[in-house]
Amino acid sequence: MHDLAGMRIGYGFDSHAFKPGVPLVLGGMRIEHTEGLAGHSDGDVLLHAITDALLGAVSAGDIGTFFPPSDDRWKGAASSIFLETALEEIATAGYRIVNLDCVLILQRPKIVPIAGDMRARVAELLNVPAGDVGIKAKTPEGLNQDGVAVAHVTVLLEALAEPEEPKRMTATIEDDAEVEVVVRSLMGETHDLRRLGRKPAFDSDDLT
Repeated sequence: MHDLAGMRIGYGFDSHAFKPGVPLVLGGMRIEHTEGLAGHSDGDVLLHAITDALLGAVSAGDIGTFFPPSDDRWKGAASSIFLETALEEIATAGYRIVNLDCVLILQRPKIVPIAGDMRARVAELLNVPAGDVGIKAKTPEGLNQDGVAVAHVTVLLEALAEPEEPKRMTATIEDDAEVEVVVRSLMGETHDLRRLGRKPAFDSDDLT
């Protein structure tokens, strides 16, 4: 059972226009298609939206905060790098992923035939079970977005359980005689349990 007080929700959105002459990368997968997505990195609109959802859930900014498009270091970079940074941020904040739900909106290519593989790939990148990742695809009917790919992502996080404090072991000393025996034992002297009125676990008299 999840503690609702330790839950956080993040929402991510991204969109990229299709562009000839570049590979299409979605959900960390290279997909055969006539066009790819324009972008400073590899244009993976799904991973960008997931990254923003994770960062937003822990109030860590957005993808542009960490990887500004003005920085040439990220030109053509794999979006899995951005995702790794977001995962580090939520771990540092003390949270883990419960599940996420994704919606891809694009006219082509068809996502349904590869949705299972895409779920598995996203789950692998996030290090969560595939059953914790939902991916749905819609066509942009009536939206005049045929040349664009859009992604919406919602993520649920929960606080990591804090380790329990070690329990203290206490001993009750009943009288002055016991105090003397304990003190002698701490000073290196051998003590006799019979002086405490207790029988040792093993007694040679038991063998007779």
